[in-house]
Amino acid sequence: MHDPASPAGAGAPEGPPAPAPPPRRGRGLGIAPGEGAAVAAGFLFFFCLFAGYFMLRPVRETMGIAGGVQNLQWLFTATFAVMLAAIPLYGACSAHLPRQRFVPWVNAFFVANLLGFALATRLAPDDVRLARAFYVWLSVFNLFVVSVGWSLMADVFRPQQARRLFGLLAAGASAGGLAGPLAGAWLVPRIGLTGLMLCCAALLAATVPATGWLFRWRGRAGAGAGAVAGDAGAAPQDPGRPIGGGLWGGLTLVARSPYLLGISLFVILLATASTFLYFEQARLVAQAFPSRVRQTQVFSAIDATVQALTIAVQLFLSGRIARRYGVGVLLTAVPLAVAAGFLVLAWWPTFGVLAGAMVLRRVGEYALLRPGREMLFTVVDAETKYKAKNVIDTTIYRAGDAVSAWAKTAIDAISGHPAVVALTGAGLALAWAALGWWLGRWHERHGGGRQAGAAPAGDWRQARGPLR
Repeated sequence: MHDPASPAGAGAPEGPPAPAPPPRRGRGLGIAPGEGAAVAAGFLFFFCLFAGYFMLRPVRETMGIAGGVQNLQWLFTATFAVMLAAIPLYGACSAHLPRQRFVPWVNAFFVANLLGFALATRLAPDDVRLARAFYVWLSVFNLFVVSVGWSLMADVFRPQQARRLFGLLAAGASAGGLAGPLAGAWLVPRIGLTGLMLCCAALLAATVPATGWLFRWRGRAGAGAGAVAGDAGAAPQDPGRPIGGGLWGGLTLVARSPYLLGISLFVILLATASTFLYFEQARLVAQAFPSRVRQTQVFSAIDATVQALTIAVQLFLSGRIARRYGVGVLLTAVPLAVAAGFLVLAWWPTFGVLAGAMVLRRVGEYALLRPGREMLFTVVDAETKYKAKNVIDTTIYRAGDAVSAWAKTAIDAISGHPAVVALTGAGLALAWAALGWWLGRWHERHGGGRQAGAAPAGDWRQARGPLR
């Protein structure tokens, strides 16, 4: 069994030298020679993933309102319970399956789920219990496939490559997030919800060949380049071998590492800010737009606006900010902006202000926070990338969702005024910003600038030092 406390790839020679400066045609995007095809594969991977998800997301939001805004916390709690139950199953699969098989099998599992929902929706289109089950399932599906997808990218690319390229890969997600709701709005009157589910299944299936190609490129020019075959120390990093570990290995890794605990708290604060804004969005949309059709149109318009703005930021700003100012700025700027948004919302609680705050938060999360968070995992070992990261991205994130949902319900019941929630959110966002700055500095000082042989950040003992 792989020891997560041992340095990633211990005993192997240092990785290949840094790539040559990008050619003129790729210099503006930070793409070095030999990386273009990998960037295209990663871009298409996330495009297909997010296009399928965002086809169905507006339907989920409408279903959530249909069940009653006052009952949303129960759906959040159910989602967390499903996430918690999935941990041992995920741990067993990731421990015994090679990574190059595990990643496509996860996506194939969710393709089968979508086919089942398509059949059930065809047979019982108005079943309320089916609608609630689909709401919970889509919330679980989203976090699992996105987390596994970013684990794949953190596994394939070296830290310095990630600093330059993760913004471009995230742009694939945003492009898919823009195409998905637009295609969904056009297709749903023609093929219905069942047809949308089948389209999503087809897009998810298209990620499987991209996964295989990326793992092969990893050995040629990515994180696995230069590894010595048969090196026992490097064996756990071989994507053709199982990761090992126990059913609850992800939780154990998180509990042992201050770094991973810090990332977990960062994710909880992110979920709290998102949940507070999400509940206010549901309340104000329900007040302003009584029609379900109009609500779906509003959610689709917000999604399209967010994705269009996000693509521009990811293509031209995310990589430049990361290279020039470091990961800490990516992780700090958005919480500070969200704190400002909460303060404005406390003073002026209207749908227009709320929509602006939601767009700001989501654009910042997708364009800056998401690439920044994923860069934090480029310096850890394979078990941490696939197990601890998944626990943080799914179970801990949804735990933050559930706790913050009930906290908002309690604040509303006690105060009866939306401004109290907004002011609470502003205070938590400031703490979120401070934690983001600390994580960024830790990453920079303990492996963020290394190309190979970095100690896994999952083990504090391998990278202890003062944070000045």
